[in-house]
Amino acid sequence: MNKDALVLYVKTLLEEKMQVAWEAMEAAQESANDQGKSSMGDKYETSRSMGQLDRNMHAKQYEQFRLERTVLERIGNTAVPVRGAVGSLMKTTAGWFFISVSLGVLKFEDETVIAVSSSSPVGMSLLGKNQSDTFRFQNKEHTIIGLM
Repeated sequence: MNKDALVLYVKTLLEEKMQVAWEAMEAAQESANDQGKSSMGDKYETSRSMGQLDRNMHAKQYEQFRLERTVLERIGNTAVPVRGAVGSLMKTTAGWFFISVSLGVLKFEDETVIAVSSSSPVGMSLLGKNQSDTFRFQNKEHTIIGLM
């Protein structure tokens, strides 16, 4: 498994999500602005408010993806880690885990990789773990086979 390629792949996924959120945010803002131009009364004020709420929701999504991208940008080409940390790619008896950002299950290089945040329950259980250590995932004990 190529960790550098995985980092680039996850960055690309986040940038795509950022673009979708940005476009949805702009569309919601345009819709809210268009509704505000009408003089039909309360019905259109409600529509304008709903458009603004949609815009704010998409803006929060965009900001979350932007913050997650900064986490990935801090993951550098360092020596092979001896214990789990942000940026670790871990092979376990439960599969591959990438401690980075919460994107869930990804297909990469014909493998399934679970991208988890260090603040998620499974991410926290992997932090500081060494090869051969155990952790709990989906109510089962699993073993760390290797770290990258």
